[in-house]
Amino acid sequence: MAVSNLVVDDTEIDAAAATSGSSFYLAMRILPAAQRDAMYQVYAFCRAVDDIADSGMPRAERAAALERWRADIDACFAGSPRASLRALTRHIHTFHLQREDFHAMIDGMAMDAAADICAPDEATLDLYCDRVASAAGRLSVRIFGMQEEPGRLLAHHLGRALQLTNILRDIDEDAGINRCYLPHELLAREGIAVESPTQIADDPSLPRVCATLAERAKAHFAASDALMDREPRNHVRAPRIMSGVYRVLLERTLERGFDIPRTKVSKPKLRMLWIVARYALF
Repeated sequence: MAVSNLVVDDTEIDAAAATSGSSFYLAMRILPAAQRDAMYQVYAFCRAVDDIADSGMPRAERAAALERWRADIDACFAGSPRASLRALTRHIHTFHLQREDFHAMIDGMAMDAAADICAPDEATLDLYCDRVASAAGRLSVRIFGMQEEPGRLLAHHLGRALQLTNILRDIDEDAGINRCYLPHELLAREGIAVESPTQIADDPSLPRVCATLAERAKAHFAASDALMDREPRNHVRAPRIMSGVYRVLLERTLERGFDIPRTKVSKPKLRMLWIVARYALF
């Protein structure tokens, strides 16, 4: 779907179709109908704002499009949504979703839209992870039925685990669009000059930076597991699947390694199906 349609089209969004290519799709599929559709609608929103941030539009147009989405979300909370967001609005009220989490997601996409991110400092990277990943997690845990505090903690840790995995997996893809999310402090520690994303991606010391970031991701996965172990099984089936799928992606990324040349990491379909079966059926 074209970005302009995502911004201004007032026809009902096929949220399930928008979600079907996601690594999270199988996790959403096992949810009861109301929760499943709510997750589809939230994911469709996330996909729409992400498409704007990554589009080829001039930066000012991307910023304006994201601000229109901010106004659209405010209209949902005011009870006067555009037609394509009526279903999302119903779920906002049913599951008590929070406006600030939608806005945080838009803020994260605005970081990508405003400039090509290259070697952010640690605080900026953590803020980015919170906005583009943990904010979606905070919306999701309410849909899953988790209580406030354990839900926020799970969103914090699992969101960061997933986003750090994405960053490690997509180093070359990000460099291809002039972005690098590896933190400045880790690059400086290894003597890597911050000149361009491509230069960083080609540096022979890069594997040591990635190893440190991978350990952080593993720690967040472990913290997520500990939280989910204490929660009712039916509240954490979907996040367990999300965690399981992304842990496999992290394992595959580490098996591939970070020396040049790097190959693209593929999704292991049979293992993904086994993860779904494990948490959905047993």
